[in-house]
Amino acid sequence: MGNLIKIRDVSSRYDISARSLRYYEDMGLIASTRSEDYAYRLYDDNSIKKLEQILVLRKLNISVKDIKRIFATPGSEVVLDVLEGKVNDIDEEVALLHELREIVLAFIDYVKQSDFSKDADVKRLYDKTREIETSLKNVDYIGNPSRINRLLEVTEKLDKKIPDVMIVRVPNFRALTTGLVGWDEVFDMGIDAKASELSAQGLIMPILFDGYDFLYGKEGKAAWIWRIKDEATEADTHPFAITEFIGGLYAVSVSMDGDGESHDKVRSKTAKWLETTNFIVDSNREMLGHMIYTHDNNPDIIKGLGYEQLVLYAPIKLKEDFG
Repeated sequence: MGNLIKIRDVSSRYDISARSLRYYEDMGLIASTRSEDYAYRLYDDNSIKKLEQILVLRKLNISVKDIKRIFATPGSEVVLDVLEGKVNDIDEEVALLHELREIVLAFIDYVKQSDFSKDADVKRLYDKTREIETSLKNVDYIGNPSRINRLLEVTEKLDKKIPDVMIVRVPNFRALTTGLVGWDEVFDMGIDAKASELSAQGLIMPILFDGYDFLYGKEGKAAWIWRIKDEATEADTHPFAITEFIGGLYAVSVSMDGDGESHDKVRSKTAKWLETTNFIVDSNREMLGHMIYTHDNNPDIIKGLGYEQLVLYAPIKLKEDFG
């Protein structure tokens, strides 16, 4: 195999998921190869060098779209243009945050001068709040959604909004599972290829929304779960096992990146939400994850978004249930 490096070794060396590697490959940023005697992806020195460049640029919050521009153009002109644009974005964001700071300070001064025991002062405070809301809406965002998101993130601290979390009930269903396997086994089992084969045969069904699988981890291992049709047999699904999935209530939250930090972000969001409710995590069930990624039947999802979307399903129950 020469200098070719196995996908699992690349994943381990650079602390990047196999899904992210395949995503960068789907986006045309890196390339892999396969030999006749080895069924899995292999990467040469050129792809490894490009991957290292991708990881550096992503740490600088450079979009995949801009990374493609950089790779497609020789010389340093485009990369300098992209980085200078990033500096301008930061400057604009700082200006917006300074403006927000001044608005909030003015609001603080107004609150200090108000007497909440007087209806007239409360009415003026309400009117002032509406003025602030109008001011924020009228800020020129120059079509940059990331700046809007950041501004909203800051204003959430002002009005103490809670994270966006949705409660869903996952039904019981007949399930196909890999069982808990080590990461070396994950690559050797060809999980994605087998799941794609079963999906093409119409044996795998959606669990919720567009999600066809769940993933959970424990003690350094991972397990995949799919919803399987009743007519599927063990012979159809080998080497995976058929079992029954016991559903229930889940708190669902989302993180949108895919470069290794999604899991911590979305767990933190769920934890903050739980602090405001009468729910707690049900330790008798597993924390489940689902990644919106390039499905064979809809490759435009990830290419259109430009990021991976991690959905975390946290099993919950009422505090009183512990009785």
